[in-house]
This record gives sequence, C-alpha cells and structure tokens, in this order.
Amino acid sequence: MKILYFAWVKQRTGVSQETVELPDTVKTVEDVIDWIRARGPEFAHAFEDTRVIRAAVDQVHARLDTPIEGAGEIAFFPPVTGG
Repeated sequence: MKILYFAWVKQRTGVSQETVELPDTVKTVEDVIDWIRARGPEFAHAFEDTRVIRAAVDQVHARLDTPIEGAGEIAFFPPVTGG
C-alpha cells in the first residue's frame, strides 16, 4: 500500500510518501490512522486529531469508516479551503 502525506501532515511525519505492508487487521481508513499513530511520536503527533485530517483512497475522498480492501493508495492531508 502506498501512503502519501501532504502539507503539515508531511512536515510532522517527516515523510512525503512510503510503501508499507499493512497488517490483515487494518480494514478501514481509521484503522490505517491507528496503525500509523503507533509507529512513533512524529506520526502520533501528525494524527493526534482526526477532525483535522482528510483522507483519499485511490484519489477519492474517504471517510474514516471507508474500507481499504483492494486500494493501492491512501493520501492524508489537512482540510483545504478556498479563497
């Protein structure tokens, strides 16, 4: 699974993208976030408040309960505002 990090999520994790093998127990976007948080303090800090994190699964906006089965890519980014 390819995981992409954008904006301050990338800055806090120190990673722009990575390819990982997720455990079989990881079934949803929220499970991915929980798994990422456990990887270290920089990841825990980046994902400490899921209200300010948005996700896309295979380039389609996704909710926390979105299943990830069959997905090739998950992206995480802060909310985007227009102006």
